[in-house]
Order: sequence, then structure tokens, then C-alpha cells
Amino acid sequence: MTAPCPTPARILFATTPADGHTVPALPIARALVERGHRVRWYAGSKYADRIRAIGAEYVPMSDHDFSLIGLDEYFPARKELSGLAKLKFDMVVGFSEPTRTHLADLSAALEREPADLVVGDTGMGAGPMLTELGGPPFAALGISVVGFPSDDVPPFGVGLGPTTTLLGSLRNRLLHTLVRRTLFAGMTRAVNQIRIDHGLPTRDEIVFEYMLHAALYLQLGAKGFEYPQRDLPGHVRFVGPVRPEPLDSWTEPEWWADLGAGTPVVVLNQGTVATDPAELLQPGLAALADEDVLVVAVTGGRDPRDLGALPANARVERFIPFDRLLPLADVLVTNAGFGAVQLALAAGVPIVAAGKTEDKIEVAARVGRSGVGINLRTQRPRPDAISAAVRQVLGDNRFRRRAAELQSEISAAGREHGAVDELEKLLCQRRKGVQLDPLTEQQPVPRVG
Repeated sequence: MTAPCPTPARILFATTPADGHTVPALPIARALVERGHRVRWYAGSKYADRIRAIGAEYVPMSDHDFSLIGLDEYFPARKELSGLAKLKFDMVVGFSEPTRTHLADLSAALEREPADLVVGDTGMGAGPMLTELGGPPFAALGISVVGFPSDDVPPFGVGLGPTTTLLGSLRNRLLHTLVRRTLFAGMTRAVNQIRIDHGLPTRDEIVFEYMLHAALYLQLGAKGFEYPQRDLPGHVRFVGPVRPEPLDSWTEPEWWADLGAGTPVVVLNQGTVATDPAELLQPGLAALADEDVLVVAVTGGRDPRDLGALPANARVERFIPFDRLLPLADVLVTNAGFGAVQLALAAGVPIVAAGKTEDKIEVAARVGRSGVGINLRTQRPRPDAISAAVRQVLGDNRFRRRAAELQSEISAAGREHGAVDELEKLLCQRRKGVQLDPLTEQQPVPRVG
């Protein structure tokens, strides 16, 4: 642990109003509060009580707070979309247009009380823009795969692997240009209009690439899980996934002792966003019904009765804390949510991944590329494909050994405490007047704010 800054800092968190963007920041904010820092948090109303419970002050959103009802209810037109059309809609309406509200709300919060640092997730494009407008430095939390443009790595969303050949680098550059001008063009236009209205120059960047201009980028995952990237920005720090906040209200189900009976435990996880049980839960239960395993299925909130009759070797719950369940598991079968995959690796558990929506196509691709499991390359896997993959992972120790290597890496990275160490290091540098270009860590940049 690094030495703390001599005096407490004033830190303003700002997170997109969705579980995957806000919940991972809770342990980091708690650790900052425990070290004596003053923490305020601009977030969706769904998280107000949890924010106050860790000792931080809750700052509400004036608009675009879809945390309680979700994107489909907040934006009814989204229900009629699918595939790329839905992704484009989300990029514009869910991430870009709310930037105007976020900028106004955060500016008002800073007028009421200044801050030494703003910390936010990669969807909070208002954070780096605040710095441009004279606000405090911004530190980003990487809550999905590293998605910075690179000659070594294809653009986010295409699901292709890395390459370092001359031809591969050319392919990647062309794909980055193509994706930026097509898939993410609406996102860029929407944010650039906001920039123009605030007197800022336009940028040929998508919102997530604004994190290139953050003072610090804390990747909440294992470095060994990501694609190798020779041009990775110097301000990126891999700290590993945070430990989930303890839930005192949760109690073990009656069948919990079955986990210690010696039968291999397969956790089947649907996630909390793409929750259609026909995609993974139902084919997974069917696939493993005749296998000599204990299946623990987690619905992500859906009623277990939606799954119909259950096999004798299955146990189903709406929710189980993964920090309690995964250390007892032998395989995680998942739709490739980034958080679930990283928590599995923190427990040394190999993975079978089947997901293609949101960021899941990229997460699943890295599951296969990193050697920690098998990528089924589909959103709706066949039962025979699931059973074959589970048998392969259980029968080949290379998957578990590789997962154990990343488990050791995550432990050494410090997780939420490592994140706080890096934030305090940044604060101390700023107080001493040391400011580095986030892309090189060498050339000084003009002080803003």
C-alpha cells in the first residue's frame, strides 16, 4: 500500500445509471471513505441507499436516470430494435445524449462544492469534458474490456482477435476507421454537438475513446485476460476486479451443503441485462441434466419458475453472491458479462462463454484467446455444444491452470485497494504539481482547473 496523501481529498464519483457501470465502483468508494477522503457520488436513484451506506453523499441525476426501470422502459422505442440497430440506439440515446445532462449536473455539483478529482466509468463521457472545461482531473474505471484504438487490436464490437503482422495492422486501422464512421457515427455526432454548444472543438472519437484523455485509467480486470497491445496508453493500470460489497441480508439456501458433496459444480449464469432464459439457462440445464455434475443456475432476477421443470441435478436461485459461490465452483457457464468473468478468474474458475450482445462478443473472444476457457461464439448455444464444452473444461487441466495464473495476477494487483492506491498516487502528484501526458507518461501537459 502506498503512503496516503497528507490531507484528505474531495472526490466526486460519476457513474452511468446501470448496475455494471455503478456497482463495481462501490468497493473503491468505500475504501476511499475508510482512508478519510470526502466522497460524493452522482448516480442513478437505484443506488442512493447503497452509496449512503458506504459513507458517501448521494448526488441525484436531474434527467436520464433509467436505473430503476431500465433502458427499455425509459426508451420504449428500444423494445422494437435488435442487433446492430439496438447497439446504435444504445450508443446514441443511452450514452451520448445524456452527456448534456451529466455535464450540467456535475458542473452544478462542483459549483456547490469543488473537488480534487472526478472518478467515473468508461460510459461517463462528461468526465473528460469537464476537465477540458476547466474542471478537476478525471480518473476512469474500465468496467469492460480495454477498447482503445490500436494497430494490434481490432475495434470493439467486431469480435476479432489481435494481430501484429503488417497486414493485420493495416486491417485493424481500416476497421477502426470503418466502425467509427458507420456503427458509432451517430454517437460521435451527438457528442460533438454537445461539445460545440459548450465551446469545445469536435473530435473524431467515440465516447469510450474519451478515456484516452483521462488522467488515469483503472482497468477492473486482469492484464493477462486482455489482448496484448504494444501501444497501450501509459495511463492504464490493471488493478483486477473489485471484491463485491458484502450483503448481510443474504442467507444460504437449504441445498447449500450439496456444494461440498464432491460432485463437480457447474455455475450457470444468465447475467442481469440479457436475461432471456431461452438463450442460455434453459439449453444449459438441458445440456447438463444427464452429466455427473451439480448445476447451480442463477437467473439474474427472473422467477426460477420461468425455467419450467428442473433436472434432479439442478439448483436455481434468482441471486447468489458470486464471492460466496464461485470459490466452490469448477466451471462457470456464462453469457460473458465482464464482471462475472473477472470474478470467476479471481476465484481461479475456468469458463465456458456464450454471448454476443453488448460487450459480450469481446469478453467471450478473450475467454478463448487467454486460455481460461472456451468461447462458443454464439448467443444461443445448442445443448450438445454446452455439454461438450463443459466436459472439455473439466477434463483438461490447462484451463484451470491458466485461470489459476490469472487468479494470482488479480490477487497481486490489489483489486479495490490497488485502485485506491493509484488514485491517491495521482492526487499526490497533482498536489506536488507533477502532471504527465496520459498517453506518454513523460511530456508535461498544461494544468486545467
